[in-house]
Amino acid sequence: MKNVPDVAGTAALAICESLLLALNDRNILPEREIVGILRDAAAAHAHDPGDDGMTDLHKAVAELIGGIIAGGNSVRRR
Repeated sequence: MKNVPDVAGTAALAICESLLLALNDRNILPEREIVGILRDAAAAHAHDPGDDGMTDLHKAVAELIGGIIAGGNSVRRR
């Protein structure tokens, strides 16, 4: 495999988005709960105290998840 940056993170994101879509499509989790999961994940990074020296990463992760919520990538809007 070529040296591709963050291939593991991209694969994990794609898998998680597919799982969220499947859970919603099969009426296991409603849209509001899926959006809640995403908001919780974003908040965990947005409110990170920065003790690990990765403040920029946490901020970027929170922004990315916020974009996923806004774009509806993980929920089929009905």
